[in-house]
Amino acid sequence: MIIGNGRVITHDENSPYFENGAVLIKNGKIIDVDSFDSMKKRYPEEIVMDVENRLIMPGLINTHHHIYSAFARGMKSSEEVPKNFLDILENLWWKVDKKLTHEDIKYSALTTYIDSVKNGITTLFDHHAGPNSISGSLDVIAEAANTVGIRSCLCYEVSDRDGTKILNEGIEENIRFIKRCKNEKSNMLKGMFGLHASFTLSDESLKKCQEALKGTDVGYHVHIAEGHDDLKDSLERYGEGVVKRLQRYGVLGEKTIGVHCIHIDESEMDILKNTETNVVHNPESNMGNAVGCSPILEMFSKGINLGLGTDGYTNDMFESLKVGNIIHKHEKRNPSVAWTEIPTMLFKNNRKIAQKYFKGEFGILKKNAVADLIVVDYDPLTEMNEENYNSHLLFGVAGKDVVTTIIDGKIIMKDRKILTLNEKEVFKNSRIVSKKMWLRD
Repeated sequence: MIIGNGRVITHDENSPYFENGAVLIKNGKIIDVDSFDSMKKRYPEEIVMDVENRLIMPGLINTHHHIYSAFARGMKSSEEVPKNFLDILENLWWKVDKKLTHEDIKYSALTTYIDSVKNGITTLFDHHAGPNSISGSLDVIAEAANTVGIRSCLCYEVSDRDGTKILNEGIEENIRFIKRCKNEKSNMLKGMFGLHASFTLSDESLKKCQEALKGTDVGYHVHIAEGHDDLKDSLERYGEGVVKRLQRYGVLGEKTIGVHCIHIDESEMDILKNTETNVVHNPESNMGNAVGCSPILEMFSKGINLGLGTDGYTNDMFESLKVGNIIHKHEKRNPSVAWTEIPTMLFKNNRKIAQKYFKGEFGILKKNAVADLIVVDYDPLTEMNEENYNSHLLFGVAGKDVVTTIIDGKIIMKDRKILTLNEKEVFKNSRIVSKKMWLRD
């Protein structure tokens, strides 16, 4: 099939933009990218999807999400007013995750994946929690991902906060799922090893995790120094910063995702760089939780591989792109920063992270890359070209402008309609299931 007659953003440095271009896909791969006229002449027998001057671009990658947080939307807040991030964890998230059943997880996943696809996300890295429903929970999320048709990398967050039995169940769930994915060899589903954070994991627990992970060839997915309490705990109990502590237990590395990294010093940035650890920035969540602004610009200048995620705050990566652009301008009181760094994180570095787990090239439209692409209903009011398209994406495009999403060469959404399941039925059931969860003690 040829997807053509639209402006094409490839994110390929050799041919970054076509004013009237087309992409040929076959068997889950991109076969060719060129001008629309050239493609029609070269492949006269191919079916053509005419996008009618819309925008064609690679599918988006979300490198940190919390699917389990979905049912908190609209839920009555705790009567206790949170004064800091620890209050938010104790009075909201650590109450929500304890209520979850496999049915709740199923509909949290289905609805989140549907909304993600409708916002142009084709690959998603999730970090799950649910201490009273651990066993098989990652299989439930995986089934939802397969049903919707989205690529996903999953893990369970291991923590001391619910006791040794729950800690061990979390470790077992991670290892079981990692082995399942390795046996299945699917390029649509992978596993990582989830950790909550340094301040909820003792030395003994980190040793257990380190031992369990040996021989798996995967990395950790862990929150690092998100709130000041994480840093304070590490300094007071272990005499060092969070990054340095996690390094001692082999948590850092080229396949590890370190989320946030707000309260770290320059020496810890150097450790992240030297260990090739991936750091994922979540600007909206950081602002919403009032935990501070991550030193992204400083880390970027050191060459740390920085990605962009949503942390459960939204399913719209274009939204995170916009907020990522302005939070650092506001923090630095400098309107000239973050123009390059944030688009690089979303459009270039997120694909580097994805390629550490999935085979093939992602987030790019070029020959032999994986056929993950989206069509966006955007008609530019000024000239659009290879030098200014990031400005158009920043100021002109939102997730809800995505009209078609193609993943692994399959059309998952066309004209805003999900083709793989009954979306309305899923959301109807989700409202019923979530209400039960709200009322559960």
